[in-house]
Amino acid sequence: MDLEEYQAFTPTTAVYPADRALEYLGLGLASEAGEVAGVVKKWIRDGAAPEVLREKLAAELGDVCWYLAQLCNEVGLDLGEVFAANMAKLKDRQARGKIAGSGDHR
Repeated sequence: MDLEEYQAFTPTTAVYPADRALEYLGLGLASEAGEVAGVVKKWIRDGAAPEVLREKLAAELGDVCWYLAQLCNEVGLDLGEVFAANMAKLKDRQARGKIAGSGDHR
């Protein structure tokens, strides 16, 4: 599967108020990212077999992907272009020796 196919699929499963799409999707993305963090936290606390951790992370990361793709749909962004722009930004930082640190304008 490619990003274009996935992004085209997400609206077929979208159920939320159209007039609150940005709020709903932004909050959903943050919530699902929090669930990823929760899986990692519980793994640190309780431990788990690597395959169990991967299974749980895969489920939550899939939800993160859905919200990200659908948020892109709502604001007219191409998910593949978002990924490509991020990769270009990181490659540029890496080439300039600025991959570490903080701040958007490194």
